Amino acid sequence: MNINKLILILALSSATPALAQQLPSEILNLNNWKLNVPEGIKPPGRSDEYKQPELHTYQHPQWFHTNASGDAVVFRANTGGTTTSGSGYPRSELREMKEDGKKNASWSSSIGTHTLFIDQRITHLPLKKPHMVVGQIHDDLDDVIVFRLEKNKLFVKMGNEKGPVLEENYQLGTRFTVSFKVKQDQTDCYYNGQLRFSYPKAFRNAYFKAGAYVQSSCQGKRKVIGESCDAYGEVEIYRVSLKHE
Repeated sequence: MNINKLILILALSSATPALAQQLPSEILNLNNWKLNVPEGIKPPGRSDEYKQPELHTYQHPQWFHTNASGDAVVFRANTGGTTTSGSGYPRSELREMKEDGKKNASWSSSIGTHTLFIDQRITHLPLKKPHMVVGQIHDDLDDVIVFRLEKNKLFVKMGNEKGPVLEENYQLGTRFTVSFKVKQDQTDCYYNGQLRFSYPKAFRNAYFKAGAYVQSSCQGKRKVIGESCDAYGEVEIYRVSLKHE
């Protein structure tokens, strides 16, 4: 084999992690989710979307794959990635669906009880603007409430309003759980199993999201000066579950 070709193959193999034998769908229940990744192959220039049944067998060596120990799923979004039409920031993120992934989920804060639980650890942040959302409730207009990490501060955020700090000095790689529980127009926020905040707000046409949604970009209207397009945010999710009662 030509020596230059061999060097190229070795370089590519070291830059891109090998896909695991185990699929993400074998770790997480993805039946009622769809996935957006920061790659624009399907519609060029826009975030690719994977729905069921395609999501059941989907994995990607960068954006969405099983971790090395085989007990969690890695979600990665780079700041140079493509975005969804409603955002200037890239994401590798699940969006809640219903009827085994056939239709978009849409529920009201005033009817029933709606719960999202995530067991995860944040492993990497962009360098210049180290901000990332790792769980959210969205309505038909915008995000309602999110769990967000800014450098070391893990907190709850509602639109432009900052809520309580959950962890003042979060260390990357630390595993934790968060949960939203919505009932009677109130959202209860749990951190490591403890109720930390209740947010009174009515909303409708709502759905949950989970994964890595970086809040930095190297390009476009959200460009952060000095941010490399290879910078990225990453989270490993051990478990994510939905409940509607």
